[in-house]
Amino acid sequence: MKRQKLIKLIFLLIILSGTFACSRKHNNPSSNKIAVVISTLNNPWFVVLAESAAQKAKDLGYEAQIFDSQNDPAKEAEHFDNIVAMGYSAILFNPTDADGSVLNVKRAKTAGIPTFCMDREINSQDAATTQLLSDNFTGCVKLGQYFVKQMNKKGNYVEIFGLVGDNNTWNRSGGFHSVVDEFPELKMVARQSADFDRNKAMDVMETIMQAQPEIDAVFCGNDAMAMGAYQAVLAAGKADKIKVFGFDGADDAIQGIADGKIAATVMQFPVLMAQTSAVLADEYIKGKRDFDTKTPVEVILVTPENVNKYLPKK
Repeated sequence: MKRQKLIKLIFLLIILSGTFACSRKHNNPSSNKIAVVISTLNNPWFVVLAESAAQKAKDLGYEAQIFDSQNDPAKEAEHFDNIVAMGYSAILFNPTDADGSVLNVKRAKTAGIPTFCMDREINSQDAATTQLLSDNFTGCVKLGQYFVKQMNKKGNYVEIFGLVGDNNTWNRSGGFHSVVDEFPELKMVARQSADFDRNKAMDVMETIMQAQPEIDAVFCGNDAMAMGAYQAVLAAGKADKIKVFGFDGADDAIQGIADGKIAATVMQFPVLMAQTSAVLADEYIKGKRDFDTKTPVEVILVTPENVNKYLPKK
């Protein structure tokens, strides 16, 4: 009787051991899955970033899935929980918040999943494997210099900036103001966030114009907001009086410069950032561990003088 109980106990332990082993195997990162986590797909620029990253990962032989955080840190955290549980081998990441996203990246790192930040950075030197970032500050220094010339060093302007928790917002704003603030006759009469969103920017600009009828220009922290601001300016019958400046190099903004609607923008290279992130993730998966903390990507000022070089292909 005792012998039968012992045999049953051993058999039970074997089953439990197998179940535990399967569970551990399920949670270990797979070698053929890469997650692409994007702050929002409600912006054509980020759609290009997401699709370019996913396609490059597929070209390198991986399964790739895009996760849309919808500019919601809670949804982003949920994505990371699922990615860790499903055993992805790397994450190509466009954060929602420079501070709030750090814990998500650290949680993935603890699970053995490397994260490669694209376009937006997090405020940590060691959580992500590397961060590929446009040179936002320098780009907006160039934009600020062009802005000063176009304004003849005087006039009233508005700033519409992006997400408060995104470092790109303040790097772009900081670069712009490092130049423009040196000219006392250039006066900022209003400043407000529109969360990098086109529709919000249109509403914000409409409200500002009601309170501030004498406006000569608007500097927007991205092209989606610039196009929204332009819609508001056009509807108010002031398209010939208010110059609109953006940042990103989105196709509609580039075409807008050619059509005389947008004064200038700064072109980023989302495809380059996305593809490079996928290549670096592939290198990590294959054994490389020596990565720079940050990898800067050059940007280009686009104006009516050089826009023909950058017009979208039809």
